[in-house]
Amino acid sequence: MAPDSPPNATDHLDDDDYPAYTMGRAAELIGTTPAFLRALGEARLITPLRSGGGHRRYSRYQLRIAARARELVDQGTPIEAACRIIILEDQLEEALRLNDELRRRESGADRADRG
Repeated sequence: MAPDSPPNATDHLDDDDYPAYTMGRAAELIGTTPAFLRALGEARLITPLRSGGGHRRYSRYQLRIAARARELVDQGTPIEAACRIIILEDQLEEALRLNDELRRRESGADRADRG
């Protein structure tokens, strides 16, 4: 798309971070209530973007996080604990990814030193 051309409705179809869903639709998609989504926002697990009119808008990525929170809450985990668990899971995933990346770099450097 040229820099000066207007945005196309299909430009964001593959963008997991595009805030495409209204609060009502987001709640419907993950089988919960708008109040649950507001609680996740108050716990700072997800921060929806705001439309020009001030309405909350959620991305697919945020919906996946909210769905994970709902799973934990449905299993009896208090919402605050569910949010903390998800944050820790995310931090662990990132640490493992970084570890793998560093191991690959180190392995490549070792091969280069031997070659």
